[in-house]
Amino acid sequence: MFTLHLEKGQSHAFALEYLRFQPATNLQFGQRLISMMQLAWRRDGGDTLQDARAAMKDADAVVAVVGITAELEGEEMSDEGLPPGFHGGDRTSIDLPKPEEDLIESVKSDASSAGKPLVVVLMNGSALAVNWAAEHANAILEAWYPGEEGGTAVARTLSGANNPAGRLPVTFYRSLDGLPPFEEYAMKDRTYRYYKGPVLYPFGFGLSYSTFRYSAMRLSTKEVDAGNPLGVDVAVENTSRVPGDEVAELYLDFPGQPGAPRIALRGFQRVTLAPGEKKLLHFDLSPRDLSWVDPDGKRVLAAGSFHVFVGSGQPVENGSGAREAFAIKGALKLPD
Repeated sequence: MFTLHLEKGQSHAFALEYLRFQPATNLQFGQRLISMMQLAWRRDGGDTLQDARAAMKDADAVVAVVGITAELEGEEMSDEGLPPGFHGGDRTSIDLPKPEEDLIESVKSDASSAGKPLVVVLMNGSALAVNWAAEHANAILEAWYPGEEGGTAVARTLSGANNPAGRLPVTFYRSLDGLPPFEEYAMKDRTYRYYKGPVLYPFGFGLSYSTFRYSAMRLSTKEVDAGNPLGVDVAVENTSRVPGDEVAELYLDFPGQPGAPRIALRGFQRVTLAPGEKKLLHFDLSPRDLSWVDPDGKRVLAAGSFHVFVGSGQPVENGSGAREAFAIKGALKLPD
């Protein structure tokens, strides 16, 4: 690796040449020689916190873009220069890196005293325990690793030109406390389906500039014979003045069934609604959708009482959604 130091305010001319050589003749059959070239730059030195404070003096709002990058996590990396929470390219903590946590806390203090809102934009490939930001920031936008048009997408979303409707595909935990060791493979306390503790942001969570209301849920039957499908109808209405997309998520719960998850996502639909518009959504649940895996590893349906919930996220008290109870009669084993 060759490093070139660049000075602020000065032009630097350099030539980058890349030659691809033929693979060596002694490679074994089936092997491939992979070569690649990468041109990258990074800032060296300077006082990031001081620069941030100076930049916000003339700003109407503060947008702090923080998270993790390939410089912090990867394959077989050196720990030299890495902040706490990273080792060998792996994460040992799900917290925001301490220098970035210090940055947003300090900037928030200055912004609050000046009456300026703080928006935190997260750039990351996995969940972060952004507890402080969740409590103190005016807004959080999850941008993941968005690619070369990420800046445009973030700007359009923050300005209101784009109305977001994304939903989290993972759980954002508050910390590693209560999570089982990585080396264990049991499902207890893993994923939204089996974890029973409080979380920062649940799987399926996501806000919008619009608000929605669910009503008039109807089931095709309140008693399902094991092996038969179940139909679900529900109305969703845009109760705001802003047109937007809603992602209606359908969850089942399986109280008292051995081996069954706490809840399980069994379907979702994305629908575009104008202000005041209402649409009727229909879901078809197959016997496999209604089943679960018992402690012996067999996929089964068994007699019992269950609930179906359709809403803007997981079924929670006072959440936006509709719930109905139904029963399964009989029992059935399904193919794996």
